[in-house]
Amino acid sequence: MDSIKQSSVDTLKRQKNSLIAEFSKRNSMKASLQVLSTVIPYFVLFYAAIKSVEVSYWLSAFFTSLLILFILRVFVMMHDCGHNALFPSAKANSIVGFFLGVLCGVPQYVWSKHHDYHHATNGNWDKYRGPLSVKSVDEYELLTAKEKTSFAKQRKIYMAPLAGFLYFIFNPRFSWLKGSVQLGLFVAKEKFSKPSKPVIEIANEFETGYWSTWPEYRHMAANNLVLFALVSASLMYFDTSSFLVVYTFALSLAGALGILLFSVQHNFEDSYASVNEGWDYFRAAIEGTSFLQLPAWLNWFTADIAFHHVHHLSARIPNYELKNCHIKNQQLFTDVPRVRLRDVPSSLNYIIWDNHQNRLITVKMYEDLYAKNQFAQKEIPSKESDPKEHKHSKKKQNENNLIPPTAKVTA
Repeated sequence: MDSIKQSSVDTLKRQKNSLIAEFSKRNSMKASLQVLSTVIPYFVLFYAAIKSVEVSYWLSAFFTSLLILFILRVFVMMHDCGHNALFPSAKANSIVGFFLGVLCGVPQYVWSKHHDYHHATNGNWDKYRGPLSVKSVDEYELLTAKEKTSFAKQRKIYMAPLAGFLYFIFNPRFSWLKGSVQLGLFVAKEKFSKPSKPVIEIANEFETGYWSTWPEYRHMAANNLVLFALVSASLMYFDTSSFLVVYTFALSLAGALGILLFSVQHNFEDSYASVNEGWDYFRAAIEGTSFLQLPAWLNWFTADIAFHHVHHLSARIPNYELKNCHIKNQQLFTDVPRVRLRDVPSSLNYIIWDNHQNRLITVKMYEDLYAKNQFAQKEIPSKESDPKEHKHSKKKQNENNLIPPTAKVTA
């Protein structure tokens, strides 16, 4: 079986360039229609959901349910813009991506830069631990019993709405505001002690975990300022409580769906989970990325991101070509793991990386394999990574988690 899989990977490597050349062509008309068919219903449904609160809570809940799906579509299309895979023009992707980021509460430029790291390290669990921030067997073993219970509980599916609230609403605002205050205090303190030192030079010495470059900070600031302006205008126009309830509820649940969607595309039984040494980009795309079996209507709302194996083969392929690419090259994707909707809850249990056997396991599997036989665990050689690499990887992991580490909540 392994030799058959390796043969598929080798074939894919040989055909990758021609495949990408055929399906990576972007179309402005298709992209524009996608944006319009997403953004217009987004605003209409927001208006209807808020106004209908005065008529019927059930009617408002109906409109809000539809709104949640459109916010999810906004998020996935923002993701495409970050890959420059929606419009042919990089500028168009940048402008539209920024706008879509405001609508779902996520600073698109910053998110996309960090998301690129995920694509560059997919399946390399030494460097990237996925949206659920899984722990290795060795790391999990060091936790106390209470910490292990908390670790597992935080990754239960019922925690997803809270994670969505933190990811779409709270953290992007908090990190920018707190970082900005820290920056201001740092500049003021340094300027007071060194009056002749230029402010720009002082600012360039400031270090924070909230952004890596000044372009990232500027995009965070722009996202938050535009969003604050839109929210302020909405609060003046709509009933305050109705707006806040609909906005919070809709974005939190859309964020929850986004987290779950991205999680089960890499966290599942027998997912490719390599250490740094011997990691293979193509094997990760085929064996470490799932093909979600979604109904057609849900594929539309998620912009065909269920064909995630094609997306990880090349992020340059636009969402409106992912399905076509899969259908025309089905023989290359026979080994891609299929995950059905009913498999989602069980897939989310794979929250521990067995770094000794290069696979993802559940808490129960850990207890059967290691906790009940500590001697057997000690006999298995540990694969240690370079301390410098580990430090770099940990920083990048924190940047790339769908649920930021400050949240301490996972889906």
